Amino acid sequence: MSDQAAPEKITRDDIEAKLRELRGDIGERVETVKLPAIAIAVGAVVATVVVAYGLGRRRGKRKQMVLEIRRI
Repeated sequence: MSDQAAPEKITRDDIEAKLRELRGDIGERVETVKLPAIAIAVGAVVATVVVAYGLGRRRGKRKQMVLEIRRI
């Protein structure tokens, strides 16, 4: 075990530099994926609202009350 060199101490600057390096890589990936993800989310919300509106309208027509008024 004496053949191994003593490990260097990890400083705060080393950790900060590594985190900046990782954050830079992730930041680039997020920017490339951000616009398509927003478009998909908006599309899903719009589709959900349209389907809910259509189903509510259909149900409303089926359960609509018919009232007849007759003159005597």
